[in-house]
Amino acid sequence: MQAKAHKVDSPPAERWVAFAEAELRAAGHRSSAPRAAVVDLIGRQDCVLTAHEIAEELRRRGHGVGIATVYRTLELLERGKLVQRLDVGGASARYEPAFPGGEHHHHHLVCERCGRVTPFEDDDLERAIAELADRLSYRVGEHDVVLKGSCPRCSRVAG
Repeated sequence: MQAKAHKVDSPPAERWVAFAEAELRAAGHRSSAPRAAVVDLIGRQDCVLTAHEIAEELRRRGHGVGIATVYRTLELLERGKLVQRLDVGGASARYEPAFPGGEHHHHHLVCERCGRVTPFEDDDLERAIAELADRLSYRVGEHDVVLKGSCPRCSRVAG
């Protein structure tokens, strides 16, 4: 199979939101309207967002959620492996919903010029990672692949 770019399956929003809320409750965290708004927004996004983008979008939608609440919620979700943190360079990490078992797993291409992030899946890459792990007698539990370069638009402008 060739690499699939752009439309990568994300966790189903309703299922992920319910699962994340249940996991947070099970870990002893009480629910609050601001945290629920953050979790809901993360669950319904297409791909990665920064904490500031999350806070701005929530304010735009009329939710009084501060940036500190966004960061605390992201920290709890990250601890529970309910979000994937993507460090693309620069000051801000980006986050997207994830299930702890790696369901809906994908990777990212990052344009170093404009910051565009493109998700992709590639079965050949997954097989290569598994073969490398076997060859090195290493048990790979999780992995992230971030490829950096120029997106098609920036490549045309530079070329």
